[in-house]
Amino acid sequence: MKRRIDFLIIGSGIAGLSYALKVAQHGSVCMITKANEDESNTKYAQGGIAAVMYSPDSFDKHIQDTLIAGDGMCDEEIVRMVITESTERVNELIAWGATFDKTESGEYDLAKEGGHSEHRILHHKDNTGFEIERALLAAVHTHPNIEILDHHFAIDILTQHHLGEEVNSRTSDIECYGAYVLNLRTNKIETILAKTILMATGGAGQVYSTTTNPTIATGDGVAMVYRAKGRVEGMEFYQFHPTSLFNPAESPSFLISEAVRGFGGILKTIDGKEFMHKYDVRKSLAPRDIVARAIDNEMKTRGDDYVYLDCRHLDKNELIKHFPNINEKCLSLGIDISKDLIPVVPAAHYMCGGIKVDNKGRSSINRLFAIGECSSTGLHGANRLASNSLLEAVVYSHQAAMEAIEKSNSIRFCESIPDWDAEGTAHPEEMVLLTQSLREVQAIMTNYVGIVRSDIRLQRAFDRLEILYKENEALYLKTIISPKLCELRNIINVAYIIIKHARARKESRGLHYNVNYPKTTNYGS
Repeated sequence: MKRRIDFLIIGSGIAGLSYALKVAQHGSVCMITKANEDESNTKYAQGGIAAVMYSPDSFDKHIQDTLIAGDGMCDEEIVRMVITESTERVNELIAWGATFDKTESGEYDLAKEGGHSEHRILHHKDNTGFEIERALLAAVHTHPNIEILDHHFAIDILTQHHLGEEVNSRTSDIECYGAYVLNLRTNKIETILAKTILMATGGAGQVYSTTTNPTIATGDGVAMVYRAKGRVEGMEFYQFHPTSLFNPAESPSFLISEAVRGFGGILKTIDGKEFMHKYDVRKSLAPRDIVARAIDNEMKTRGDDYVYLDCRHLDKNELIKHFPNINEKCLSLGIDISKDLIPVVPAAHYMCGGIKVDNKGRSSINRLFAIGECSSTGLHGANRLASNSLLEAVVYSHQAAMEAIEKSNSIRFCESIPDWDAEGTAHPEEMVLLTQSLREVQAIMTNYVGIVRSDIRLQRAFDRLEILYKENEALYLKTIISPKLCELRNIINVAYIIIKHARARKESRGLHYNVNYPKTTNYGS
């Protein structure tokens, strides 16, 4: 079965939804998502979206904060483009129905987070991502040209190599024509052809044992593009959020927003002593890479399982007003955030690298765009500045949409694509192997490729993962296709790329810290 769509979108977070609303005026749009339509990393973004709204803030200040956080690895032209569009793109979200908190005077109640020199974070309580997702989905549902296929799993993109032939002015020898998609309701694999394809599949936090990401964050987009010989970069820069709620029985980990520290929360050891002053002059409001490493070091040095976030000195009513969901979650575990210390621990949170794209969101594969967390734009460099991710998504959805609209009329469908014919025959009992393999991958990545790394740990991770890769590829070839099998395959692919890129970087930079190449200076001190 073949579908023909002008604009195919894989993913249903802020990047894919905002792109869909723009291209839908110019053709048919199909969004595919492997779970419910509202299940994405966007939904779990608590803190907010960074944008320059009022003086004394300025574009230049936001640009400098981003460059400093990125530890010299940002593309300054990209940073300038994204930041200078921030106000316009946020106003667009508001026009689509997203609401952000305001003060009694009617101005937006801007928060401050780690690495920011000014208050510039627009938020909706402590569930900003949920509010944005709600508004965008509501707008999408009213558009007649947009179809959402939930519970559809993208297995691989459809590509063809044109060796020695110039496809267009960008001279890539690979072209994308659509995707093979498993309909989870019928268990049939469908072929979807498209003029342009957008990868907006989010992150890959499930590569690690402890993550704030939902279970769907398995790096599908990066893995598909990597298998298709597309360019992937910067995967060694995986951001660990410093403060997830320490609750080992829960997965994914519940996020304690960075905005809590921006509001005045202070990190302390179990015996109640502050420690961030030893690592950075900005203390608890240093960029995430510094704070996560500091917490990791304190835990390892002291032998503790967690540290505390102290909010007891803050105004109780204002604290609960700003963070109602965090308060409710903590109360459910017997923690009163106005009276009790909050136990926190770092958790895998955001993939700063990904599918390499240019300033229009174009990947190295023709007709294939990538935006949002699965992409690598040059904005984040070696470490993402807090709340820049939602901003990046809406700026790049605009850039990619304008480019795709311009090219769409001159592109034809490729009708020669064959239907899927690689069906395995193994019995479902074989699926018991997947659970154990997933745990092994997550343990390898957590123990050897986490916040602090070394050459010997990376070598051990590579050797262990190679065995799992060979086992899983053999299983993939003989087993009936299922989401769990494909997700494990993707997780192994992404883990391999992270290890490969980490081994290649012979320095400590931003989120990649290797004890064999210690930094001689702290860029935050």
